[in-house]
Amino acid sequence: MKFDSIIKNGLVILETGEQHVDVGISNGKIVAIAEDLGTDGKVIDAKGLVVSPGMIDAHVHITEPGGGYRDLWEGYDTGTRASAKGGVTSFMEMPLNQVPATVDSDSFNKKVDAGQGKLSVDVYSYGGLVPFNLDGGIQELDQEGVVAYKAFVATCGDRSIDGDFMNVDDYSLYEGMRQIAKTGKVLTIHAENAPITDKLGQIAYENGETSLAAYVDTRPVFTEVEPIQKIILFAKETGCKVHIAHVACAEGVDLVVKAQEEGVDITCETCTHYLYFYKEELDSIGPVVKCSPPIREKDRMPGMWDRLFDGKIDMVVSDHSPCTPDLKDKENAFEAWGGISGLQSNVDMFYDEAVQKRNMPLKLFADVIATNVAKRFGLVDKGSIAIGKDADFVLIKPNSPHVLKAEDLEYRNKISPYLDREYGAQVAMTIVRGTEVYSLENGVSDVKIGKFI
Repeated sequence: MKFDSIIKNGLVILETGEQHVDVGISNGKIVAIAEDLGTDGKVIDAKGLVVSPGMIDAHVHITEPGGGYRDLWEGYDTGTRASAKGGVTSFMEMPLNQVPATVDSDSFNKKVDAGQGKLSVDVYSYGGLVPFNLDGGIQELDQEGVVAYKAFVATCGDRSIDGDFMNVDDYSLYEGMRQIAKTGKVLTIHAENAPITDKLGQIAYENGETSLAAYVDTRPVFTEVEPIQKIILFAKETGCKVHIAHVACAEGVDLVVKAQEEGVDITCETCTHYLYFYKEELDSIGPVVKCSPPIREKDRMPGMWDRLFDGKIDMVVSDHSPCTPDLKDKENAFEAWGGISGLQSNVDMFYDEAVQKRNMPLKLFADVIATNVAKRFGLVDKGSIAIGKDADFVLIKPNSPHVLKAEDLEYRNKISPYLDREYGAQVAMTIVRGTEVYSLENGVSDVKIGKFI
């Protein structure tokens, strides 16, 4: 049988576990998996490499269009090039921080128009749940094909910017969940108690606190746990499928697991930065590592890793939320933008930390970066190396130490807390629907094969 291309000689992570097999690709799809598929097609030699499903990053912020306010933040060209270089073959884009936020049909189409011809990888779009789109916006987004919805119970958005995102009050959350339940789609929620964290932050700032450690202290664990409890109660009442974004504490994961046992349709994610950085080192790194929920104490990290290995955390994401350097370059951490640029560092850092340092099974690695995402959000063509799926792969070079430098970054703004650190694995090649979009040899391709799905 003739193929467009054949991946040979690699250790391939299949749905049943890793095997040394060939993978045949035709018309952008996986069409054959066997021990020897011959050489009738372009051969991609994966000797010494791990062949994984391409990562599906379920939590990415692209800020295009910028609406005249955020035009110099991350765009589709740079964001998807960073994805390609980082082994992310598709991602789910949040409905903020672009202007206007993605809350109805009109704003959805403005966003899609802004990205046309700029995508190196595939993009799925979130729709927003805000207090001002309860009169038809949710239904319009469903008809446009958003993959899921997103809401904040933490304070978000800039009220001086017309069309910016906005957090929900309890009624808007309840009513929005009732409406989203009818679409059958998932609502992802940023869970932090806004009144308490806002007030604690105000008090600390007025008292002259400036450090990242003090910032973390204004967002204690219980302010993350309490809204998760409320969300679970609302989910029981409305029947809405829910997903808790970027859980940073073991207590939050445990609440999700308990709710699952009670029959609630709920899942959760954590971020690469919660598994890598810790509170005690934040001030030595600087505001570039500020985020919310905050990065917590080092002695809390093992609990998150344990729950990930136990299958209690469904997926690992970047929450890539970049801005311009001036918004991070602050003496006072409380004044800095809260968001981490991490999209390009997902696979290499996580493979090193999870597989090489902690002996995570390769099947679990593939599950939490790809397979579970596809299953949870109904991405039927993605997420695993199986016949009929899109030919999306990341080829990983194990035991390949390298130091990330600013010039290596594809981001529009070359800032990230992952800089100047050594990682023990590298992305050797990224393939989207059968087409190479990055390799160590050739760099990032200028071919814009990506599409909005």
